[in-house]
Amino acid sequence: MQRLRAREPSPHATVAFVSNANGPVAGRLVANAYIPPGMNSVCSTPAPKGRPREFDIDEALGQALLVFWRNGYEAASMAELTSAMGITKPSLYAAFGNKEALFHKALDLYEREKLAYMTSALEAPTARGVAERLLHGALEMQMSTCDPKGCLGVISAATCGAEAEPIKAEVVKRRASSEAALIRRFEQAQAAGELPDGMTPAALTRYLFAILQGMALQGGSGATCVQLSELVATSMAVWPTK
Repeated sequence: MQRLRAREPSPHATVAFVSNANGPVAGRLVANAYIPPGMNSVCSTPAPKGRPREFDIDEALGQALLVFWRNGYEAASMAELTSAMGITKPSLYAAFGNKEALFHKALDLYEREKLAYMTSALEAPTARGVAERLLHGALEMQMSTCDPKGCLGVISAATCGAEAEPIKAEVVKRRASSEAALIRRFEQAQAAGELPDGMTPAALTRYLFAILQGMALQGGSGATCVQLSELVATSMAVWPTK
């Protein structure tokens, strides 16, 4: 039988012989673990996967919405967002992506929950009814004691600098979509003979949106509920359709 010659042991390893069917085989002992020939390290079990999320993702998104709504996109810092959401920055990135992606999700939530009245407004039987529902829906939102004042889209678009142009573009795109839906509704009203001669659905839409955006800006700058209610009443008093 050929004689096995062991190498000089390292300070952390000793040579060990284990018998098998073919005779003794040299291996190493490292930290009392036997390592067979041809292997460089002790086999280990796979590392456990990361811990599951320990926060409510919907609740966290709701808190992020409030921060964006109060401050606008650019002024909402990551420190304030993570503090309000009750999560760490790595958790925010893992669950939502970056700050821009988080804002898009917050904007979706805002439209779904806070602007739901806009969908029902389009179902009103007359153009005047559409305007009335939109103005009263906006007034109710501004009178809420639970949410910030103003409009998330108006605040974020108005305060965006050059670095946040994609955010401004997204807000403008969504507003254009809402305007297009309102124009189509006023075209139906025009066909029904509701609009005065010479007034176009697009012009009436811009007029109504100017009132809605003005309400949001005034609400965000401290206008009282009484003042905003008077604005709605005056707007309906001079509304140009039947």
